[in-house]
Amino acid sequence: MTAKARNLLVIVADELRRDVLGCMNNALVRTPNLDALAARGTVFERAYTPSPICVSARAALATGRYVHHTGHWDSAAPYYGDPAGWMHAVRDQGVSVRSFGKLHFRSSADDNGFVEEFLPMHVVDGRGWTVGLLRKDPPVFGGAAELAADVGEGESDYTRFDTAITEKASDWIAIRSKNTAPWAAFVSFVAPHYPLRAPKPFLDLYDPAHIPMPIGRDAVDAPTHPELKHIAGFFDYDRYFTPERAAAARAAYYALVSFMDDCVGRVLIALEASGQAEDTCVVFTSDHGEMLGDHGFWAKSVMYEGAVGVPMIAAGPGFAAGHRVATPVSLVDIAATAADQFGAQAFSEHLPGQSLRHLASMPDDPGRTVFSEYHDGGSSTASYMVRWDRWKYVHYVGAPPQLFDRASDSQECLDLGESMVPDHVAARAEGLMRLKAICDPDQVNADAFEDQSRRIAEFGGPEACRSVAFNHTPAPIG
Repeated sequence: MTAKARNLLVIVADELRRDVLGCMNNALVRTPNLDALAARGTVFERAYTPSPICVSARAALATGRYVHHTGHWDSAAPYYGDPAGWMHAVRDQGVSVRSFGKLHFRSSADDNGFVEEFLPMHVVDGRGWTVGLLRKDPPVFGGAAELAADVGEGESDYTRFDTAITEKASDWIAIRSKNTAPWAAFVSFVAPHYPLRAPKPFLDLYDPAHIPMPIGRDAVDAPTHPELKHIAGFFDYDRYFTPERAAAARAAYYALVSFMDDCVGRVLIALEASGQAEDTCVVFTSDHGEMLGDHGFWAKSVMYEGAVGVPMIAAGPGFAAGHRVATPVSLVDIAATAADQFGAQAFSEHLPGQSLRHLASMPDDPGRTVFSEYHDGGSSTASYMVRWDRWKYVHYVGAPPQLFDRASDSQECLDLGESMVPDHVAARAEGLMRLKAICDPDQVNADAFEDQSRRIAEFGGPEACRSVAFNHTPAPIG
């Protein structure tokens, strides 16, 4: 094995929450290929998305910058190659960089940093989901019923698309060798993103009767926090789910996780067969998670662990086998990792992230701050999360904060946001201090609304924005 990897393979799932992998101690889900990758590499146990929504998270992953730095606030503000991302920096080092599958950028007509984009999936019409811009006067979201309605057995355009991505990426990797020039590849699947319809061989692995019910479903009828009530009122998915439907949906999600794991396995088999596995750094993650009915929410858009927690596995040169890291990490660390590997440190010098290779080699630092923010559809104000040690602090502009003690309340059922216990008061003060070290939350909130108002006008006004209210982006093939 080389001391430093020649190649970089970044594999991204869509809407994959951290706790549905075998290597993350889920005894029910079947993810043999990702478990094997974890066994030969390093698992980052506390990994987070910079924003619990696709477009914003993917822009942050590409650039290594937070959403408020780049202005990719929402699902109608797709990345268009500016500011330059890790792909540009690596390409500038003379490395061939290619993408396969979902990008959710503006267009392949932009210079997104790739030498070539295979089967690219971008936002609709280069604009995306414009209804989400109407945060001050949100319309009724008519697509909410679709999530519960499209559950069960069968292929979807997304599973067919992922199969095509798998074949294209595997074929491309198979013709590389140790004698070809170093390369970087971004392989991006759509599974387990809804629709929650899974091929029969994978759905047969799971009995809905044995699937745990959502967290908090029996304890609460609806969120009590004012901003969460607002978001739940817009994304009112949960009212369409009976207990039986929720169990079937969760089983289908698990099946799509296993389907995605199979796709990943086929790509890794191609890498192994090409003789490059020992020379390639493999990073696996997701853009964000999926709530699966926990606390009354489906999809993402909130700061609960199901939505903001993502898996992060790295294997290859520089990553010890069977190693687990408790230091919190973020998708923004991937840009720094790529820059570190290919000698583009000047690109990452002023970025908030650090190389995963460096973090994995150091003693655990549970006190490291990771950060997430949300300014998209359904929200009436900005929400921010900072995570460190045992604490998760969630800040809402103009609304009470939330605080969770992850050490004693891993399911986040006890909100300490207004507790007057001294330790909780101190933790909230610490969280606010850490947040303000990253950004001015009030100013960022104002900046987001100002930019969204500008784009509402640019897109033709509120009525034009209301007309684009689909539930998920169509696959380019299916």
